[in-house]
Amino acid sequence: MTTATYTVTGMTCGHCVSAVSEEVGALPGVSAVDVDLASGGLTVTSDGPVDDDAVRAAVEEAGYELAGTP
Repeated sequence: MTTATYTVTGMTCGHCVSAVSEEVGALPGVSAVDVDLASGGLTVTSDGPVDDDAVRAAVEEAGYELAGTP
């Protein structure tokens, strides 16, 4: 198992958390997603390394951004 952490910006409610969880959770190999609204923390647990660009694209598809992303 591999765990990666990110920070998501722009989330303001539980629906935001659900949207990010759903999009990131659909990535191949992802077994668990934990999103913390208060901190913007995103923890992704997967069978192997997950491509950061894939996580970024999933977060953007949900309508948000990863912190530190141009």
